Amino acid sequence: MTKACITDQFELPLPAGHRFPMAKYRMLKESLQSFATISLENPPAASDEQLWLCHDPVYVEQLCTGRLDEKAMKRIGFPWSPAMVERSRRSVGATIAACETAYFGEPKVAFNLAGGTHHAHREFGSGYCCFNDAAVACCWMQNRWGLGQVTIIDLDVHQGDGTAAILANRPSTFTCSIHGASNFPFRKTRSDIDIALADGTADDEYLKALHGLLQTLSSFPKHDLLIYLAGADPLENDRLGRLSLSLNGLRARDEAVLGFAKARGIPIAVAMAGGYADPIELSVEAHRQTFESAASLFCNET
Repeated sequence: MTKACITDQFELPLPAGHRFPMAKYRMLKESLQSFATISLENPPAASDEQLWLCHDPVYVEQLCTGRLDEKAMKRIGFPWSPAMVERSRRSVGATIAACETAYFGEPKVAFNLAGGTHHAHREFGSGYCCFNDAAVACCWMQNRWGLGQVTIIDLDVHQGDGTAAILANRPSTFTCSIHGASNFPFRKTRSDIDIALADGTADDEYLKALHGLLQTLSSFPKHDLLIYLAGADPLENDRLGRLSLSLNGLRARDEAVLGFAKARGIPIAVAMAGGYADPIELSVEAHRQTFESAASLFCNET
């Protein structure tokens, strides 16, 4: 049984017309209820001590108590509310839970139905990201459970600048990103490997770049854990992305990453990350495909 952590019950109170697709998370959960091999579970909220692994305690306290100034909240992109804080903590907790489940359990894959908040830096949030779930989960797994090499494969259309910055001086982590060169953030922070693709890049060129990345990663002596940000926003219909992958191309991407982990016996935790298609049902379908690929590879469900 594959565990998937859900946070859609912690809904953000957003103003009418806000671009963040809250409905996507509920729709994705509903679409997965037919999977016999998926267990939908509520994650614990990340503690202050867990957040402090990657975030300045002053920033954590100010965000959680609503004392960040207007400019800082505008950079995040959400109006402050207690629900925003709770959802942000739960999202980090969900990625931590997915990492622990994949590492200690069977099968060696688990999901966060949200997450991928890779624009959050140590001292500030940005781009709909309050706390950096992948960075916190990575450091938690190493500090609490003694893991060695943790590798983050970020395939959201936006480069993971916050993750790269937070983990830059941590030699036991490896960050890599394939993203749109012209997409936000416009000032990017160098990952260990960055592959920036031109506007309109489609399936063949994207998958060629991905296979090259996986070939590089295959030369590593060992990966104790992979954290995979499976963004749906490289899709050609995405409102905030500038790449042009098809649904079939995204499926091939997921199969390549999940297959890489499966073939080598590497535990893999998957966060859904971005997806802003018009209509939003296309993003939901792209995310659902990720689960289908995992179920087929790890649970023999077709």
